Amino acid sequence: MYLWIKAFHLMSIVTWFAAMFYLPRLYVYHAMARDKGEYASMDTFMVMERKLYRGIMTPSMVAVLLLGALLVWLNPALMSQGWLHAKLALVVALVAYHHVCLIYLKQLAEDRCRRSATFFRVFNELPVLALVAIVILAVVKPF
Repeated sequence: MYLWIKAFHLMSIVTWFAAMFYLPRLYVYHAMARDKGEYASMDTFMVMERKLYRGIMTPSMVAVLLLGALLVWLNPALMSQGWLHAKLALVVALVAYHHVCLIYLKQLAEDRCRRSATFFRVFNELPVLALVAIVILAVVKPF
């Protein structure tokens, strides 16, 4: 049963990261459309952003957290390993990133966001750094 849970945990991680990679990319395009005054495009981006956040990104995050907690509950010895503590700290940072995405989603929908497309391009790279670190921690287990 443990390996099945782990498999679904990994699938949820892939889905969550895919959404975290794509949503800020939509913000880039949304900001570019805003700067050009392309209001019809902005409406399309708002729908795509909302559906991605609510329909894919948030359910994936919930699945990641619940399945990860279940894995630790089934194997509490994991909590004595330093690599897991570092990984969990990164997961907390990703949950915060997830919620910052919601703040930008609301600001863009209300046309209150003044962040540039360039800002969102950089913002889009943050989960990549977390992913690299998490994979190294989970596979190499350096400490």
